[in-house]
Amino acid sequence: MNDEKESLAGKFLQYFQVELVTSAEDKKAVFEVRYRVYCEEFGYESGDDFPDKAETDEYDEQSLHCLIRHRSSGRPAGCVRLVPALNGSDGLLPFEKYCAEGIDQAFVESLNVERDDMAEASRLAVDGAFRRRAGESASRFGDVRVIDCSAGEKRTFSLIAIAALMACTALADMAGRPYVFAMMEPFLPRLLKPSGVLWQKAGKPIQYHGERALYVIKPQSIIENMVPELKELYLGIHQQIAKTYRAEKLSLG
Repeated sequence: MNDEKESLAGKFLQYFQVELVTSAEDKKAVFEVRYRVYCEEFGYESGDDFPDKAETDEYDEQSLHCLIRHRSSGRPAGCVRLVPALNGSDGLLPFEKYCAEGIDQAFVESLNVERDDMAEASRLAVDGAFRRRAGESASRFGDVRVIDCSAGEKRTFSLIAIAALMACTALADMAGRPYVFAMMEPFLPRLLKPSGVLWQKAGKPIQYHGERALYVIKPQSIIENMVPELKELYLGIHQQIAKTYRAEKLSLG
Protein backbone atom coordinates (compact mmCIF):
# COMPACT_ATOMS: atom_id res chain seq x y z
CA MET A 1 0.00 0.00 0.00
CA ASN A 2 1.57 3.28 -1.07
CA ASP A 3 1.81 6.50 0.91
CA GLU A 4 -1.25 7.97 -0.81
CA LYS A 5 -3.43 5.07 0.30
CA GLU A 6 -1.95 5.22 3.76
CA SER A 7 -2.87 8.89 3.89
CA LEU A 8 -6.41 8.09 2.74
CA ALA A 9 -6.87 5.53 5.49
CA GLY A 10 -5.46 7.89 8.08
CA LYS A 11 -7.70 10.78 7.02
CA PHE A 12 -10.98 8.99 6.36
CA LEU A 13 -12.41 9.52 9.84
CA GLN A 14 -11.56 13.20 9.69
CA TYR A 15 -14.15 13.52 6.93
CA PHE A 16 -16.68 10.80 7.79
CA GLN A 17 -18.54 9.68 10.88
CA VAL A 18 -19.44 5.98 11.12
CA GLU A 19 -22.58 5.77 13.25
CA LEU A 20 -24.42 2.88 14.83
CA VAL A 21 -28.05 3.78 14.15
CA THR A 22 -30.31 4.12 17.19
CA SER A 23 -32.90 6.74 16.16
CA ALA A 24 -35.85 6.47 13.82
CA GLU A 25 -34.57 9.50 11.92
CA ASP A 26 -31.19 7.92 11.18
CA LYS A 27 -32.78 4.60 10.29
CA LYS A 28 -34.94 6.45 7.76
CA ALA A 29 -31.76 8.00 6.32
CA VAL A 30 -30.34 4.49 5.88
CA PHE A 31 -33.44 3.29 4.06
CA GLU A 32 -33.42 6.37 1.82
CA VAL A 33 -29.81 5.72 0.79
CA ARG A 34 -30.80 2.16 -0.04
CA TYR A 35 -33.76 3.38 -2.09
CA ARG A 36 -31.59 5.74 -4.14
CA VAL A 37 -29.00 3.02 -4.82
CA TYR A 38 -31.08 -0.18 -5.04
CA CYS A 39 -34.23 1.23 -6.65
CA GLU A 40 -33.43 4.44 -8.54
CA GLU A 41 -29.86 3.92 -9.66
CA PHE A 42 -29.40 0.19 -10.22
CA GLY A 43 -32.99 -1.08 -10.37
CA TYR A 44 -32.32 -4.05 -8.09
CA GLU A 45 -35.68 -3.46 -6.40
CA SER A 46 -38.86 -1.88 -7.76
CA GLY A 47 -39.34 1.68 -6.60
CA ASP A 48 -43.10 1.14 -6.86
CA ASP A 49 -42.88 -1.08 -3.78
CA PHE A 50 -41.61 1.83 -1.69
CA PRO A 51 -43.80 4.91 -2.22
CA ASP A 52 -42.11 6.64 0.72
CA LYS A 53 -38.75 6.32 -1.13
CA ALA A 54 -37.26 4.25 1.70
CA GLU A 55 -36.21 0.67 0.79
CA THR A 56 -36.83 -1.88 3.54
CA ASP A 57 -37.24 -5.64 3.92
CA GLU A 58 -38.10 -8.31 6.48
CA TYR A 59 -34.58 -8.41 7.96
CA ASP A 60 -34.37 -4.77 9.04
CA GLU A 61 -36.14 -5.19 12.36
CA GLN A 62 -33.65 -7.77 13.68
CA SER A 63 -30.56 -6.06 12.26
CA LEU A 64 -28.03 -3.55 13.54
CA HIS A 65 -27.61 -0.68 11.06
CA CYS A 66 -24.65 1.60 10.42
CA LEU A 67 -24.77 4.94 8.66
CA ILE A 68 -21.69 6.64 7.22
CA ARG A 69 -22.15 10.40 7.24
CA HIS A 70 -20.05 13.08 5.54
CA ARG A 71 -19.10 15.39 8.40
CA SER A 72 -18.90 18.77 6.69
CA SER A 73 -22.10 18.46 4.63
CA GLY A 74 -24.03 16.20 7.00
CA ARG A 75 -25.11 14.07 4.03
CA PRO A 76 -25.50 10.29 4.38
CA ALA A 77 -22.78 8.73 2.23
CA GLY A 78 -23.36 5.03 2.76
CA CYS A 79 -24.89 2.35 4.91
CA VAL A 80 -24.72 -1.31 5.84
CA ARG A 81 -26.43 -3.67 8.27
CA LEU A 82 -25.43 -6.71 10.29
CA VAL A 83 -28.07 -9.46 10.27
CA PRO A 84 -27.82 -12.17 12.95
CA ALA A 85 -28.53 -15.80 12.25
CA LEU A 86 -31.50 -16.84 14.34
CA ASN A 87 -32.36 -20.35 15.47
CA GLY A 88 -35.41 -22.07 14.04
CA SER A 89 -36.73 -22.81 10.57
CA ASP A 90 -37.51 -19.14 9.90
CA GLY A 91 -34.10 -17.91 11.01
CA LEU A 92 -32.33 -18.05 7.64
CA LEU A 93 -29.85 -15.32 6.76
CA PRO A 94 -30.49 -13.38 3.53
CA PHE A 95 -27.85 -15.34 1.61
CA GLU A 96 -29.40 -18.63 2.77
CA LYS A 97 -32.88 -17.53 1.71
CA TYR A 98 -32.13 -15.82 -1.59
CA CYS A 99 -28.78 -17.22 -2.77
CA ALA A 100 -28.83 -20.86 -1.69
CA GLU A 101 -27.78 -22.07 -5.16
CA GLY A 102 -24.49 -20.20 -4.82
CA ILE A 103 -23.42 -21.63 -1.44
CA ASP A 104 -20.50 -24.07 -1.24
CA GLN A 105 -22.29 -26.27 1.28
CA ALA A 106 -19.30 -28.52 1.90
CA PHE A 107 -17.06 -25.56 2.72
CA VAL A 108 -19.62 -23.88 4.99
CA GLU A 109 -20.25 -27.17 6.82
CA SER A 110 -16.49 -27.64 7.25
CA LEU A 111 -16.40 -24.40 9.28
CA ASN A 112 -18.54 -26.16 11.91
CA VAL A 113 -20.20 -22.85 12.83
CA GLU A 114 -23.05 -22.67 15.33
CA ARG A 115 -26.02 -20.47 14.39
CA ASP A 116 -25.34 -18.19 17.35
CA ASP A 117 -21.86 -17.49 15.90
CA MET A 118 -23.08 -16.33 12.47
CA ALA A 119 -24.10 -12.98 11.03
CA GLU A 120 -24.31 -11.45 7.58
CA ALA A 121 -23.09 -8.09 6.30
CA SER A 122 -25.95 -7.02 4.09
CA ARG A 123 -27.48 -4.13 2.12
CA LEU A 124 -24.18 -2.28 1.73
CA ALA A 125 -24.83 0.86 -0.30
CA VAL A 126 -22.75 3.91 -1.20
CA ASP A 127 -24.77 6.93 -2.31
CA GLY A 128 -24.16 7.86 -5.93
CA ALA A 129 -23.08 11.36 -4.95
CA PHE A 130 -20.00 9.83 -3.32
CA ARG A 131 -19.11 7.52 -6.20
CA ARG A 132 -19.13 9.84 -9.19
CA ARG A 133 -15.77 10.83 -10.61
CA ALA A 134 -14.90 14.40 -11.49
CA GLY A 135 -16.08 15.21 -15.01
CA GLU A 136 -19.18 13.02 -14.96
CA SER A 137 -22.43 14.79 -15.61
CA ALA A 138 -24.85 15.53 -12.82
CA SER A 139 -27.99 13.47 -12.54
CA ARG A 140 -30.84 12.83 -10.14
CA PHE A 141 -28.46 10.42 -8.39
CA GLY A 142 -26.13 13.23 -7.36
CA ASP A 143 -22.75 14.59 -8.27
CA VAL A 144 -19.73 15.07 -6.03
CA ARG A 145 -19.28 18.57 -7.44
CA VAL A 146 -22.33 19.75 -5.54
CA ILE A 147 -20.83 18.55 -2.25
CA ASP A 148 -18.86 21.28 -0.57
CA CYS A 149 -15.58 19.52 0.15
CA SER A 150 -11.91 19.61 -0.76
CA ALA A 151 -10.11 17.47 -3.31
CA GLY A 152 -8.45 15.71 -0.38
CA GLU A 153 -11.83 14.71 0.99
CA LYS A 154 -12.96 13.38 -2.38
CA ARG A 155 -9.93 11.09 -2.49
CA THR A 156 -11.23 9.33 0.62
CA PHE A 157 -14.58 8.49 -0.99
CA SER A 158 -13.10 5.23 -2.31
CA LEU A 159 -12.92 3.96 1.26
CA ILE A 160 -16.63 4.27 2.05
CA ALA A 161 -17.52 0.70 1.02
CA ILE A 162 -14.46 -0.66 2.83
CA ALA A 163 -15.38 1.31 5.94
CA ALA A 164 -18.91 -0.15 5.80
CA LEU A 165 -17.55 -3.69 5.77
CA MET A 166 -15.23 -2.80 8.65
CA ALA A 167 -18.20 -1.43 10.58
CA CYS A 168 -20.02 -4.76 10.18
CA THR A 169 -17.05 -6.82 11.32
CA ALA A 170 -16.54 -4.46 14.28
CA LEU A 171 -20.20 -4.89 15.25
CA ALA A 172 -19.90 -8.66 14.94
CA ASP A 173 -16.89 -8.59 17.22
CA MET A 174 -18.81 -6.63 19.86
CA ALA A 175 -21.84 -8.87 19.55
CA GLY A 176 -19.86 -12.09 19.87
CA ARG A 177 -20.50 -13.27 16.32
CA PRO A 178 -17.12 -14.68 15.17
CA TYR A 179 -18.17 -15.45 11.57
CA VAL A 180 -19.45 -12.79 9.16
CA PHE A 181 -20.80 -13.79 5.75
CA ALA A 182 -21.46 -11.45 2.82
CA MET A 183 -22.62 -11.64 -0.78
CA MET A 184 -20.14 -9.41 -2.59
CA GLU A 185 -18.90 -8.51 -6.02
CA PRO A 186 -15.70 -10.57 -6.37
CA PHE A 187 -13.53 -7.52 -7.03
CA LEU A 188 -13.96 -6.23 -3.46
CA PRO A 189 -12.32 -9.18 -1.65
CA ARG A 190 -9.53 -9.08 -4.25
CA LEU A 191 -9.07 -5.37 -3.59
CA LEU A 192 -8.82 -5.96 0.16
CA LYS A 193 -6.58 -9.04 0.11
CA PRO A 194 -3.23 -7.20 -0.25
CA SER A 195 -4.16 -5.17 2.85
CA GLY A 196 -4.55 -8.33 4.93
CA VAL A 197 -8.38 -8.30 5.00
CA LEU A 198 -8.90 -11.92 4.05
CA TRP A 199 -12.44 -12.77 3.00
CA GLN A 200 -12.65 -16.49 2.14
CA LYS A 201 -14.75 -17.52 -0.82
CA ALA A 202 -17.65 -19.70 0.32
CA GLY A 203 -19.61 -20.11 -2.90
CA LYS A 204 -19.73 -19.65 -6.65
CA PRO A 205 -20.68 -16.40 -8.43
CA ILE A 206 -24.37 -15.98 -9.17
CA GLN A 207 -26.57 -13.19 -10.46
CA TYR A 208 -28.06 -11.44 -7.45
CA HIS A 209 -28.11 -7.65 -7.64
CA GLY A 210 -25.37 -8.07 -10.22
CA GLU A 211 -22.69 -10.76 -10.04
CA ARG A 212 -22.15 -11.76 -6.42
CA ALA A 213 -20.42 -14.58 -4.57
CA LEU A 214 -20.55 -15.66 -0.94
CA TYR A 215 -17.59 -14.83 1.30
CA VAL A 216 -16.87 -15.28 4.99
CA ILE A 217 -14.44 -13.68 7.44
CA LYS A 218 -13.61 -13.94 11.12
CA PRO A 219 -13.44 -10.42 12.64
CA GLN A 220 -10.50 -11.49 14.81
CA SER A 221 -8.47 -12.18 11.68
CA ILE A 222 -8.68 -8.50 10.73
CA ILE A 223 -6.67 -7.48 13.78
CA GLU A 224 -4.23 -10.33 13.25
CA ASN A 225 -3.56 -9.80 9.54
CA MET A 226 -4.42 -6.24 8.52
CA VAL A 227 -1.67 -3.85 7.44
CA PRO A 228 -1.05 -1.03 9.96
CA GLU A 229 -2.57 1.82 7.94
CA LEU A 230 -5.94 0.09 7.56
CA LYS A 231 -5.81 -1.31 11.08
CA GLU A 232 -5.83 2.30 12.30
CA LEU A 233 -9.00 2.90 10.27
CA TYR A 234 -10.64 -0.27 11.61
CA LEU A 235 -9.83 0.57 15.21
CA GLY A 236 -11.17 4.09 14.73
CA ILE A 237 -14.45 2.74 13.36
CA HIS A 238 -14.63 0.15 16.14
CA GLN A 239 -14.16 2.89 18.74
CA GLN A 240 -16.87 5.10 17.25
CA ILE A 241 -19.42 2.30 17.12
CA ALA A 242 -18.51 0.82 20.51
CA LYS A 243 -19.44 3.99 22.37
CA THR A 244 -23.01 3.81 21.11
CA TYR A 245 -23.19 0.03 21.36
CA ARG A 246 -22.25 0.09 25.03
CA ALA A 247 -24.51 3.05 25.79
CA GLU A 248 -27.53 1.44 24.20
CA LYS A 249 -26.65 -2.06 25.43
CA LEU A 250 -27.57 -3.35 22.02
CA SER A 251 -27.43 -7.05 21.32
CA LEU A 252 -27.93 -9.42 18.46
CA GLY A 253 -29.77 -11.83 20.68
